[in-house]
Amino acid sequence: MFSYYFLLGIRSLRRNPALTALMVLTLAVGVAASIATLTILHVMSGDPIPSKSDRLFVPLLDNGPLQGYTPGDKPNDRQLSYIDAANVVASKQGDRRTVMYGVAGAIEPARKDLNVFNVSGLAPTRDFFAMFEVPFLHGQAWSEAHDKAGADVVVLSRKLSEKLYGDADPVGQRVTLLGHEYQITGVYDTWNPVPRYVRIIGGPGAFGSEDEFYIPFSSAIRHEYGHNGSMSCSAYRDPGFDALLKSECTWIQGWIELHSAADRPALQNWLDAYSAEQFKLGRLKRQAPTHLYNVGEWLEFLKVVGNDNKLSAWLAFGFLVLCLVNTIGLLLAKFSVRAPEVGIRRALGASRKEIFSQFLIETAVVGLAGGVSGLLLAFGALALIAMQSKQLTVVAHMDWVMMGATFLMAVASAILAGLLPTWRACQVTPALQLKSQ
Repeated sequence: MFSYYFLLGIRSLRRNPALTALMVLTLAVGVAASIATLTILHVMSGDPIPSKSDRLFVPLLDNGPLQGYTPGDKPNDRQLSYIDAANVVASKQGDRRTVMYGVAGAIEPARKDLNVFNVSGLAPTRDFFAMFEVPFLHGQAWSEAHDKAGADVVVLSRKLSEKLYGDADPVGQRVTLLGHEYQITGVYDTWNPVPRYVRIIGGPGAFGSEDEFYIPFSSAIRHEYGHNGSMSCSAYRDPGFDALLKSECTWIQGWIELHSAADRPALQNWLDAYSAEQFKLGRLKRQAPTHLYNVGEWLEFLKVVGNDNKLSAWLAFGFLVLCLVNTIGLLLAKFSVRAPEVGIRRALGASRKEIFSQFLIETAVVGLAGGVSGLLLAFGALALIAMQSKQLTVVAHMDWVMMGATFLMAVASAILAGLLPTWRACQVTPALQLKSQ
């Protein structure tokens, strides 16, 4: 009977087409608004590296002065000083460790048709690439020996490589970058995790564009490259790069990868012991608690998905409820004119259950039509949102999960809206309808 009722539902769409179109449009608009908002929230709150998000940790220490500090206050800094960053790398904690800071400057292309232009990138240690599963198009990351020597080697992004060399493999060639010659060891393929959890602080943001190149952290320090990002200094420091390295200014992001999430307590114990040791050496005077954040906790700590985004989602669902109320009124009008039909069917032996099933399946057909229309409207809404900025382009796209959710929400909403009208239709008294005919 389901297939028969489904065919009846499709035919019923042609009855009173104006009323049917209004129902479908009302449902489609409500679903589209909800799905478009929910899609953005879904992308923003996704797990950018599910294979190891519970094993990657950001260590945080509070190296601020005692003045103005109240025990229990959360640290304002989200980064590390050079002293702590160097000690994290040297600690041998976990399977891998990396520290990084942003660098930017001019690149001088070998091609005569290209002028000098500015690029921005990152200076991490070698473990960065394996830790964050960076895909390579050509070549590979630099070696551990390059890290130790502070060698002038570079990994280019695919986009920058194609701009400089076209489709050719540039590995082994030299490029003048930031005033020095760098040898290319690799080209990484398009890599844009969403959110960009790796370096949100001082970087392009959680939904910004990818870095154009990577050079060794030790090379950037040896050349005394200035940082391209944010820096927090709680006290006066002497001018000069060497003074910066010796200061308590925080400007470096650190990550540690553990072999297993179960190793977290051991890492926390090491971080607490390190903090106590540094206090004895005259640093970390606040003796504040240390913190470890895995990827999910880090995104939550930085409020990547803010309350405004969640409020927008709730408002969109509120709009969907309003559309459902209007759909209920339209369905009541649609089913009320079919009272004689129901009376005849009841007189011929159809049960209330069968009438209820027929009308509810017809309502689900309306939901499917609303789902198709809502999907098209949602795509249009997301396209308009993506046109507003490059960052919104990253999050304003729909995956298969959200496409399935669109149809599920449309059908569920239509069925929910149809419960009252369908129940009312089942209450028709056959005798009264037959008498009126």
